[in-house]
Amino acid sequence: MAASGARPGASTDGGEVFATIRCAVRVWAVAAIHGEADRLRRLHDLLNARFAHGDRLVYLGNALGHGAEIGATVDELLGFRRHLLCRPGMEPGDIVYLRGAQEEMWHKLLQLQFAPNPAEVLDWMLAHGVGATLTAYGGNAEECRARIREGALALTRWTSALRQAMQAQPGHDALMAELRRYAVTANGQMLFVHAGIDPSRPLSEQRDTLWWGGDDVAALEAPFGSFQLVVAGYDRNSRGAQIGPYGANLDAGCGSGGALVAACFTADGVLADQIEA
Repeated sequence: MAASGARPGASTDGGEVFATIRCAVRVWAVAAIHGEADRLRRLHDLLNARFAHGDRLVYLGNALGHGAEIGATVDELLGFRRHLLCRPGMEPGDIVYLRGAQEEMWHKLLQLQFAPNPAEVLDWMLAHGVGATLTAYGGNAEECRARIREGALALTRWTSALRQAMQAQPGHDALMAELRRYAVTANGQMLFVHAGIDPSRPLSEQRDTLWWGGDDVAALEAPFGSFQLVVAGYDRNSRGAQIGPYGANLDAGCGSGGALVAACFTADGVLADQIEA
């Protein structure tokens, strides 16, 4: 999606694909959306009025899952991206999308034929919210179970049809290809993750902790490595949005009756603004 000659928005280090947020005066971070398209539209309206020259934007994952308007949510993400890129000085790499647990499950669902125990994997993912995304792209669990019983070839045809249904929605497949595991600011002050970190392990070894969460980042008692602030967007323990001295979790329960939160931080990790819808 990056235009030729644009500032690079992503880097690769040891197989871990991440985004580097460059030339940021401030960074806005949006919590898990969970298919709540109406809340996202309202949040974008508020954000549009506050978004200033030098601002950057990170979506912290779980745009998919749970809610009934997943297609409309992705369309709104794409539309707001186009709107921001019309602003002077904005580059494609200035808007970052993280891979959340829901996007990771969706990615695995599209490759279900490679799982050694696809029925168990399907049931686990359905219990964790992937069913809403499956429905959004025209699939259903019972048909999937039927294809599993028929064998790998039938399941492959089913996942291929599901992928084609996503590709038929303009921009959806391209957006999924832009997802990053985490994001860092170029000055090394801030780290953006989906769900959490394990402070005892280096960033390169976090793996699934990024999606399923480790310790409460808002409760960090010291910087994580060189990062002065770690920002997460999903809390599976539903503790509400919290901002601590070295970490913040912005999940206020969007998708389960709570608000959708976005927070703005200066380049050195200080809270500058916060909005919700």
